[in-house]
Amino acid sequence: MRKHYDFSKARKNPYAAQLKKPVTIRLDEGSISYFKGMAEETGIPYQSLINLYLKDCAATGKRLNLAWKAPLTKSAA
Repeated sequence: MRKHYDFSKARKNPYAAQLKKPVTIRLDEGSISYFKGMAEETGIPYQSLINLYLKDCAATGKRLNLAWKAPLTKSAA
């Protein structure tokens, strides 16, 4: 290796913003099994499938219906 390198004409990596960031999330066993099954069928790692699905949800603006029904109350007799 050289003792001196000239970085005066260097530029930032244009793909650096597209790199993946490692995160920790908690998933239920059923969800993991589902994506692991898909991984076996497609040959794509299950983490990549989860990322592709979440990426698609974000791109299409998919939203969950988070409306819960009120609990039933006992009527006075």
